[in-house]
Amino acid sequence: MTIKLYCFGESGNAYKAALTLELSGLAWEPVFVDFFHGETRTPEFRALNPMGEVPVMVDGDVTLSQSGVIQDYVTSKSGKLGGRSAAERREVLRWVFWDNHKLSSQAGTVRFLMNFLPEDKRPDAAVIAFLQARLRSAYKVLDAELGKRDWLVDDVFTIADIACCGYLYYPEPFGFDRADWPNIDAWLDRIAEQPGWKHPYDLMPGRPSDRA
Repeated sequence: MTIKLYCFGESGNAYKAALTLELSGLAWEPVFVDFFHGETRTPEFRALNPMGEVPVMVDGDVTLSQSGVIQDYVTSKSGKLGGRSAAERREVLRWVFWDNHKLSSQAGTVRFLMNFLPEDKRPDAAVIAFLQARLRSAYKVLDAELGKRDWLVDDVFTIADIACCGYLYYPEPFGFDRADWPNIDAWLDRIAEQPGWKHPYDLMPGRPSDRA
């Protein structure tokens, strides 16, 4: 049975789930969600996910939301990308939770405010500056860790890496320049060299140019 992932290309959280599925080797297909025309606020979508968010994964009678939960499910089902021991799995989850709280939550918010809101609805510049300062703190943590090893968990590529890279391939400006973070830059290249890797706009339907 083919797994369905409800998603759209601009969503970094959906990208984490989509890239995990793609690199796991499981059969899956994207289902486009028209976020920018309000689909996640419709009764039909809320019946699928009361949280009103993507990604949502449907695998037979299993329906899951939240990228980290989907990633964990995929590792369990495929036997890939989840670490090789209980200790490694705990470390994987530590980084997934850190990303969700410290990195992606800030990056997703800043990117949306700077690029996808009409200019007359954007917040004061001080709000953007505050969030970008929090992002820089997260980049420092990530860059320092990647100065010690190629991957976030021991010497193995896992969903920890996929979670933390979720927003960092997007071209829209939000306060991240790869040139400023050499260890992150090299790590993003290593991830992009994984067999089957795709850019978010190539992996999922929906991109800003569709609405231009």
